[in-house]
Amino acid sequence: MIDTIIVSGGNIHSDFALDFLKKNEACLIAADKGLEFFLEHQLLPDAVIGDFDSLSEDGKKFLEIYEERSMDSEISYGGMTEWKLQKGFGNEKKEIKVIRLRPEKDDSDTQSAMNYAIQNGAKRITILGATGNRVDHLMANFGLLVLAKNQGVEVILADQYNYMKLVSDGEIIKKSEQFGKYISFFPLGGDVTGLTLEGFKYSLDHYRLTTADSGLTVSNEIVSEKAKVTYQSGTLLMIMSRD
Repeated sequence: MIDTIIVSGGNIHSDFALDFLKKNEACLIAADKGLEFFLEHQLLPDAVIGDFDSLSEDGKKFLEIYEERSMDSEISYGGMTEWKLQKGFGNEKKEIKVIRLRPEKDDSDTQSAMNYAIQNGAKRITILGATGNRVDHLMANFGLLVLAKNQGVEVILADQYNYMKLVSDGEIIKKSEQFGKYISFFPLGGDVTGLTLEGFKYSLDHYRLTTADSGLTVSNEIVSEKAKVTYQSGTLLMIMSRD
């Protein structure tokens, strides 16, 4: 079960994102420009994290401080100041934690939002707005999947066409719960050895998957009620997709 949803500043299909939020009750975090999505749809996040250099004027006005502010609550992953903000739309009121990051930092705003969620006990995080025109940002976000896994946390990147996550050895995928028609697999950071795919249209048996031949595992399909993925070593990225 998802416990945290981070909305980042990439491309967001509003209908998909709103439906996703409606179906999943979770802690909501806006990563920098992701705040614009919440403002556009008059939704309130639980926390807002970023250096806020790319916010619109409306976004900056939203963050105007008029209540409790602390200048000495610096945090380890680049936070400069944090404060609590009372805001509301209509009859809805919520106390929002705002963390302003230094513009010169080692982590992206999305990574800082993920770090914050993990530090506050998140175990299953979905990030919306992690894809877009910038392929470099997408590649960096794939790194977040590995960073989170090393801390025992599952992170999923999702948009209206794709659902991306790391697959554990022995993972079962139910056809009834599949996101879209196609499933592709890619090695991250090195070869995946002993890869076996059962219940798929194109099966594999103890195959060594490398980056050079990962075209072999693109656009597969589940043909059984349940499919199973096993491997011996490596890091395996799964992308479920639909047209």
